[in-house]
Amino acid sequence: MPRIQILELPMVHVGDYVETPFAVIIDEATEETFQSLAFGTTTAPDGTERPLYENIKEQLGARAILAFAETIEIPANGDHPPESQAVHIHVDGDLDAVRSEIERMVHGAQHESALG
Repeated sequence: MPRIQILELPMVHVGDYVETPFAVIIDEATEETFQSLAFGTTTAPDGTERPLYENIKEQLGARAILAFAETIEIPANGDHPPESQAVHIHVDGDLDAVRSEIERMVHGAQHESALG
């Protein structure tokens, strides 16, 4: 069964604008998956036919969709992040505190990645 993964591409900085572009990776793809991506079409709102992969790419905001028959391991998507990227959260039953802690950690990580 095909797997879907996200591959983050290098961050884009233009003035105050910051974007993390990404590609969708489909691995363990079947012949049917390849055929659908390569030759499948969908109908746009204006009634024109367009390639299915273009429609998926646009709806997701991805820069590319890459399909492989083989298993592709993306290190950043591994099961065990490096300790420097690990997130440790203590859950004590106070969901508001948990939510606040997660938001604080996400904002901190975003700030660190923006500083690059």
